[in-house]
Amino acid sequence: MQPVHKSQKLANVCYDIRGPVLEHAKKMEDEGHRIIKLNIGNPAPFGFFAPDEIIEDVIVNLPSASGYSDSKGLFAARKAIMHYAQQKQLPNVGMDDIIVGNGVSELIVMAMQALLDNGDEVLVPAPDYPLWTAGVSLAGGKAVHYLCDEEQGWFPSIDDIRAKITPSTRAIVVINPNNPTGAVYPPALLKQIVEVARQHQLIIYADEIYDKVLYDEVKHTSIASLAPDLFVVTFNGLSKNYRACGYRAGWMILSGEKKHAKDYIEGLNMLASMRLCANVPAQFAIQTALGGYQSIGDLVAPGGRLARQRDLAHKLLTDIPGVSCVKPQGALYLFPKLDPKVYPIGDDQQFILELLQEEKVLLVQGSGFNWIAPDHFRVVFLPNSDDLVEAIGRIARFLENYRKRHGGEA
Repeated sequence: MQPVHKSQKLANVCYDIRGPVLEHAKKMEDEGHRIIKLNIGNPAPFGFFAPDEIIEDVIVNLPSASGYSDSKGLFAARKAIMHYAQQKQLPNVGMDDIIVGNGVSELIVMAMQALLDNGDEVLVPAPDYPLWTAGVSLAGGKAVHYLCDEEQGWFPSIDDIRAKITPSTRAIVVINPNNPTGAVYPPALLKQIVEVARQHQLIIYADEIYDKVLYDEVKHTSIASLAPDLFVVTFNGLSKNYRACGYRAGWMILSGEKKHAKDYIEGLNMLASMRLCANVPAQFAIQTALGGYQSIGDLVAPGGRLARQRDLAHKLLTDIPGVSCVKPQGALYLFPKLDPKVYPIGDDQQFILELLQEEKVLLVQGSGFNWIAPDHFRVVFLPNSDDLVEAIGRIARFLENYRKRHGGEA
């Protein structure tokens, strides 16, 4: 029999958050090892559950959820999303400008498939949430990574964005709050990005899935609210703000000046219809989630569980010799840097695999987020404090041994 090969369209697609190291971790678990998993921002395994009123709404409405919904989503869900868009001051948003999906992940891929021809370019941050790069590649496009500057709090470099624009550039992706760095962008910076998009007639794709996961009283500004004359597509959902990852309930909002994007929007509607609809039971959670008590505020406030765990994980990591980390203002992650003089790393995936094998802690290497050097990794700070102390203690022990083995500076 001739071998069956995967499509060439997958040649440049990578998603290391669930990649080869995770497969090795699964084998270790099958052998009886207990792995501390700090690789995925999945709140439920760590005791963060969807609010009871959301669960109750889904249960009560299950008898009504057997059939397909409108391909764009239930009326009540989209109405609630429209009201949320108004609260965030997104301009020119009506009911038809909202598409509900099976999580934001589905919608990112859909948005890229509807836009890109072979060779089209999309500006994507480095580091990024890797599904953006994968979605661009899968659609036949080329992800061009603009630098987020660690020395400037992981804010995007406007000069680098300008330098990366070519005649083939179609759009720019802005992940705010950022995954994996936790940076939250101020309005002045967002206005600079808007001006670049305006000058070069770029679509702005705004990934705002963590827009309520904010610390230290930081405020989030939707970039679409600053760009009424541009076409902006904003992504959000229930996964993180409402600890409902498994519900797979996300949405995209089309805002701003849409006349010139009429053909593209037709393509989005076509793709939405082709998958018939998003899962209906979870759509019944959206109205209650957006309109009910925002319990995420209790978790991220000073003294709240997420805020405490962020502070603890940051302190434990930065206490390790040769490790530095910009303290995140949002999201669920830290993205620490390893001083290359102390830890001379050639292959960061191999480095993370060795950590897993020796200390049974699972992380994701920086290159998994399209970072440019083998000197970072992402840490999820969702585990409770005792488990964080244990996990980061193991990381510290591994790093000490690694430094001794590879001759890094003391």
